[in-house]
Amino acid sequence: MDKIKGKIIVLFDDVDTDQILPGYAMAEPLEKLGDFAMAGVPDMVFSEVASSGCILVAGRNFGCGSSREQAPIALKKAGVALVVAKGFSRIFRRNAINIGLPVFASDILEYVKTGDEIEVDLELGIIRIDDNLEIVSAPLSEDVRKTLDCGGLIERVRVELRIENAAQSLQVK
Repeated sequence: MDKIKGKIIVLFDDVDTDQILPGYAMAEPLEKLGDFAMAGVPDMVFSEVASSGCILVAGRNFGCGSSREQAPIALKKAGVALVVAKGFSRIFRRNAINIGLPVFASDILEYVKTGDEIEVDLELGIIRIDDNLEIVSAPLSEDVRKTLDCGGLIERVRVELRIENAAQSLQVK
């Protein structure tokens, strides 16, 4: 999953977790959270602009507010493939990686509009915008990419425990 390509939806600075997933949706089952993704954003019906594999592009402080893990889950369930923002709330970034939703820090708002297509190379830190422009940012660490490749932290731990258990069983013989 080192490269992600998709159409973007442009947002703004300070997108908080109440906008990403309003509090009233917190009681919904996990599999339904995608239906409520971005329902707190004024003047936007997310389901009308989003498509599977879309990429959100925002400004600073994306995911600020409460530390609800359900916010990145809602985005992932809604088909969001990646969030690119100038900056992320620390807890949102960690929650997103832990559930397998890639987040990438880069300030590209001035170069894009909703509907543009971008490709993000998470390993090299390169963003290609409509094949006309390349922006270089800090790549994701190998550790973060490994967690994302496994589908999140819990899946990564499961994979690593199986490897460890397999290695231990070989040593016992």
